[in-house]
Amino acid sequence: MDEKDEELGSFDPNIPEEGPSAPPPGWLEVINGYQGHKGGGPEEDDPLYPPPPAYNPQYEVNRSTSVPSIIVPSVSEDVARDALLKFVESKWKYSSKPARNLTFKELQPITVYRYQLETYTETRTSAWQFEPYNGQMVDGPQYGMSPPPWDIPVSLPQRYTDRMEKIRVPHSSFVKVCHKCHGCGRTRCAGCFGRGQKRCTFCHGHGRTRNKRCTSCHGRGRKRCLSCRGDGYKTCSVCHGARNLLHFIQLTVTWKNNVSNFIPDRQPDFPDKKFEKVSGDPFFIDENVLVYPIQGFPDQEICDISNKLINEHLHRFTSTSRILQQRQTIELVPLTHAYYHYNGKDYSFFVFGMENKVFTPKYPSACTLL
Repeated sequence: MDEKDEELGSFDPNIPEEGPSAPPPGWLEVINGYQGHKGGGPEEDDPLYPPPPAYNPQYEVNRSTSVPSIIVPSVSEDVARDALLKFVESKWKYSSKPARNLTFKELQPITVYRYQLETYTETRTSAWQFEPYNGQMVDGPQYGMSPPPWDIPVSLPQRYTDRMEKIRVPHSSFVKVCHKCHGCGRTRCAGCFGRGQKRCTFCHGHGRTRNKRCTSCHGRGRKRCLSCRGDGYKTCSVCHGARNLLHFIQLTVTWKNNVSNFIPDRQPDFPDKKFEKVSGDPFFIDENVLVYPIQGFPDQEICDISNKLINEHLHRFTSTSRILQQRQTIELVPLTHAYYHYNGKDYSFFVFGMENKVFTPKYPSACTLL
């Protein structure tokens, strides 16, 4: 500090400087069954609790998957023409004249299966949290031991819907002096070092600029600190002046529907990503806590991907989460390749999905001079 800083006044030594926002290591209690927390800082990874063996599901015995045979749908010329007209109406640079006057040559239905596996999981993590203590009830260890993470009851949401719920762990609460202000309820302002005033930045504390009185500080060489409004201190940002904090462990329960999709890539002229925007006919739905890989389906690639994805989901989720339910679905996604003739040239387009969407790699121009 130089003499100019000393001229700004002294600070109250009873008001502490700001401490860390998160409790320092060793500040918090150890709760049996919830070891692994560090200091409760926002950047820490919350400890994750794998479900105990009793929560791991097992395959049912003597169960098989039966997939019915289906008929590949096709569209009529009227449906294909209407779909194309609707498509060109959404494109300002396309004329509807070719769609109205084209001549169909062939409508070729194509078999497209979409396989989907859903694994609905529940995951539990925990972290220390705190709030200002203003005399509220403290559910601490004196009322008993905290139940293990997976013994805390929760209400299950609707299946296959993502949700998160935060629960205060019973008997994990206790009160401690605020670690940021050390129980003072306020902290020294870091902007003015607790003095309530700051050196004027226009005249650098001299009170004059260009041999004239500084108009910013009115010749005083100092200005009131705007950060603390001249008080030299601020209300503690952690305890909000309460001086004490109520610490507790917060359990976070996360339900998530993990989805994997697969469509065999057998149409080089049709972009597979288009299938993501349309629905299909789910002619096969198999649902259980754990589903079996599909066997005996006419398309062997669907059987192979069913086996592969089911094994991947089991390997990925059983070590960290509880599997609540699985569902595998085979959809028939309508796809028709329409070949047509217009103005002496051959073209084609695709009608796909239950919504009869259209994809066309090339559309004829209707610009002709009559």
